Amino acid sequence: QVQLVESGGGLVQAGASLRLSCAASRGPFNDYAVGWFRQAPGKEREFVAVVNWSGGLTYYGDSVKGRFTISRDNAKNTVYLQMNSLKPDDTAVYYCAATRDYATYDYWGQGTQVTVSS
Repeated sequence: QVQLVESGGGLVQAGASLRLSCAASRGPFNDYAVGWFRQAPGKEREFVAVVNWSGGLTYYGDSVKGRFTISRDNAKNTVYLQMNSLKPDDTAVYYCAATRDYATYDYWGQGTQVTVSS
């Protein structure tokens, strides 16, 4: 079983950058692709980005394409989400999750709050 813990969230102004981390403990982390999702108050959960087990394949949601970058360091059991040019619409709780098939995400972290002020 993989345990995931997010960190790096905070309060920033529009245009700023943040880097989120998703640290994994236990389990075969390298066997999983890892995705980032976000959920704003009153809205449905939204896919942000996913990276495959090696870090060589990534995919992004349309709303973050060109601004966010997902990467992973398997030696550190960590996945990162570099967020640039942040907008107030990026305000949400950000979650990382692990998947083997890109359809079902088996393990989720507790989330980290990102707030972008205008």
